[in-house]
Amino acid sequence: MLVVMKAQATPEQVQAVCDYIDQLGFRAHPLPGAQRTAIGITGNKGEFNRGNLEELSGVAEVIRVSKAYKLASRDVKEEDTIIRFAGSDATIGGRGVAVVAGPCSIESREQAFAIAESVAAAGAQFFRGGAYKPRTSPYAFQGLGLDALRIMAEIRDRFGLRIVTEAIDAHTLGLVAEWADVVQIGARNMQNFALLKLAGKLRKPVLIKRGLSATLEEFLMAAEYVMSEGNYQVILCERGVRTFADHARNTLDLSIIPAVRRLSHLPILVDPSHATGRRDSVLPMARAAVASGADGVMVEVHDHPEKALSDGPQSIYPEQFALMMDELAQIAPVVGRSLPRGIHIEAARA
Repeated sequence: MLVVMKAQATPEQVQAVCDYIDQLGFRAHPLPGAQRTAIGITGNKGEFNRGNLEELSGVAEVIRVSKAYKLASRDVKEEDTIIRFAGSDATIGGRGVAVVAGPCSIESREQAFAIAESVAAAGAQFFRGGAYKPRTSPYAFQGLGLDALRIMAEIRDRFGLRIVTEAIDAHTLGLVAEWADVVQIGARNMQNFALLKLAGKLRKPVLIKRGLSATLEEFLMAAEYVMSEGNYQVILCERGVRTFADHARNTLDLSIIPAVRRLSHLPILVDPSHATGRRDSVLPMARAAVASGADGVMVEVHDHPEKALSDGPQSIYPEQFALMMDELAQIAPVVGRSLPRGIHIEAARA
């Protein structure tokens, strides 16, 4: 169910409706918009008497939401969600194209700082780096853990980049939430519903990567798990699905971009690095992602990918990243977007 408030409804009237919904034993989810506030209702097992709700002050109408992903649906919130970050002009969603860049794994302080310096100089506003790595082989590099989180916190202080990194379980979720700006839930955990509900209790943006074979509805339902716990700062990320194709690591499904934008108000990024697994495919697919309407791209950058401890073949060189940024800056205006260039390196050093 969805309660649509009148345009002139006061904050006190919105709160009174939320309190009434809570008294019914349901959960209220106020979602302010540019013209109105909508209040999603979860916890109801079916229809209930809407008459009393419709009579409350400030209520315009009460309507039924048919989709299973109620809070992630555009039926609940017409305007695009924009994720903002305190103390920064960086955003995910809206007119600007967000660019998240960095190594697959934080391998050392020197490596991380060198890459951060190069991506900041090229104009990235977000830095990605793995502290905890869920690897197929138990003998592969698993990440530096807390040391990596501390290194990325230093990078944020030095270059002004917002930090995106993955939590792989309940224990690492708390640590990542403490140190990072965006908590990533990886493809393997997209349907780890217990982890998603814990992420929903955070008051920090959560980025969910699409599962290896997830449908569009399953993808949006993963976001719904987070939002149902009260965290509405959710970012989706397409990173390719597993198919019969053998020319790429995965098959990048760009058709999901317009589908998500039609059905949901949540921002969606594209990760061409994990999708293709090939360095020579990252730039073309990044260009295609922006052209198809993605809210940003997430790419792996390494200064010495031949020596990388993880995902070297899909990591682009810093000079390739700089070229990508120049290309995206030309493509974005064609589709009504812009490419904000982050803090320049000289400014970051000041």
